[in-house]
Amino acid sequence: MIHPWPSPLAVAVAAVAAGQMSTAAIGEWAADLPDAVLGSLGAARDPWTGTRVAPDATTIGRLLSRVDADALDTAVGRWLINRATAVPGAVARRVIAVDGKTLRGSGRPGDQVHLLAAVDQHTGVVLAQTDVDGKTNEITRFQPLLAGLDLAGAVVTADALHTQREHARWLAENKAGYVFTVKKNQPHLYRQLKALPWAKIPVLDTTRGRGHGRHDIRRLQTVTCTGPLALDFPHAVQAIRIRRRRLHTATGRWSTVNVYAITNLTATQASPTDLADWLRGHWTIEVLHHIRDTTYREDASRVRTGNAPRALATLRNTVISLLRLSGLTTIAKRYAATAETHTEPYNSSD
Repeated sequence: MIHPWPSPLAVAVAAVAAGQMSTAAIGEWAADLPDAVLGSLGAARDPWTGTRVAPDATTIGRLLSRVDADALDTAVGRWLINRATAVPGAVARRVIAVDGKTLRGSGRPGDQVHLLAAVDQHTGVVLAQTDVDGKTNEITRFQPLLAGLDLAGAVVTADALHTQREHARWLAENKAGYVFTVKKNQPHLYRQLKALPWAKIPVLDTTRGRGHGRHDIRRLQTVTCTGPLALDFPHAVQAIRIRRRRLHTATGRWSTVNVYAITNLTATQASPTDLADWLRGHWTIEVLHHIRDTTYREDASRVRTGNAPRALATLRNTVISLLRLSGLTTIAKRYAATAETHTEPYNSSD
């Protein structure tokens, strides 16, 4: 039976949304679908019987292992961007969080698939994804990841690994803003930030949060860095310090941590509230990775053939993005409801 490519992919996305973890589970799930559902997913008809035929596990496995993973991520990203843009209430300025994740079950240490993704902070939609093979690292894949996106007017947030001069110059050339965390991997810049007269700079934004056995108070300060305060980093014009005080409720003890960041946006372009929201919003991508691990059990998957590990990650991204766009905020409950009849062990191999 010959299946047109879009149909098995649509079936696979629907199966992942329904809680299936492996290509074997996707094939079994698809085999039980009624004709009307297969029709809506574009399944082909048997030329002799006229009935819709679901792609089996072998077909799904072969497709995902051989699919052009770059092309799949590009196509899915563009489709999701179009859907996100059409959502009522979409914000004018896109803020994009960039971070990487290793698929721990995809191989032995050193051979595991590592992916770098870009997520829209406002919608939670995955805009782009690329692989980081063993011959390179996340730093070299940063620009290829974002190259296909319209960055004009957007803001990119990233952790200290990506606080790189080349990234800052490239984003400025593409008319994008950046908000980068700074740690000791940039020792000179870190010392510059730490030495700024923070004691004389007022707190401009305060946020509080409770959860997971702790109480956090985050106080943000910003200062424009020009003239004698100019920072030794391309296009950086504002320095940021967040002093986070955390009460661990189990012990009753407080801890204090200072987090430094920089941006190429002026105080007029990015207010203290904006900067606080964007720095806190960077955790949107960590939430994505957490959902893939805890809800969809990604790290427990032992799928290792060809491009299948990355393709399955793309399907999970697609499902999570669509659920976000539908307004769902608690994906774990949605998953539990759809997967409660699934009895196959989640770590089964294909």
